[in-house]
Amino acid sequence: MRRLAIAIVLIFGIGSGHASSLNIVVVGASNTAGWGVGAENAFPARLRTILKERGINAVVTSAGVIGDTTAGMLRRIDSGAVPNKTDIVILQPGTNDLRFFGSKQQRAANISAIVDRLRRRRIRVIVLDPVIPRDHLQWDGIHYTRAAHSKFAMELAAQITGDKGALSQKKP
Repeated sequence: MRRLAIAIVLIFGIGSGHASSLNIVVVGASNTAGWGVGAENAFPARLRTILKERGINAVVTSAGVIGDTTAGMLRRIDSGAVPNKTDIVILQPGTNDLRFFGSKQQRAANISAIVDRLRRRRIRVIVLDPVIPRDHLQWDGIHYTRAAHSKFAMELAAQITGDKGALSQKKP
């Protein structure tokens, strides 16, 4: 664990003894915002807690907008949702595109455009777009349970810190 913290300090220039921190923005829709479980139980807040417990000084900002689509997310990344000095963006594109008459092809194109724009800004991008088992969804079949939020936060923390068994990056 100590070696991991040292590696993160060397890579990002951060740590509990440094003034700067790892800046993470989570872009998404209602699941990112914590619909049905509250923002304090949503995966961005859980991720912040896990990273802090691991000795990583990270600012995790939730940019979840209820009802948003990937087209909206694409517009928001350039209009302030992802400020300069962001180190990592976690993109959770959700399924609103498909629910609101969008196509799979346009959704994939928007995700690709978001990733491309952020990478051009030298921001690391993690796309959180897993297939969700039914038992990880609330009664509505759309929104994550509290347990699912915790699971995703653990997997994202592992991916951010380089732990084995991390959530694999999926390409749209």
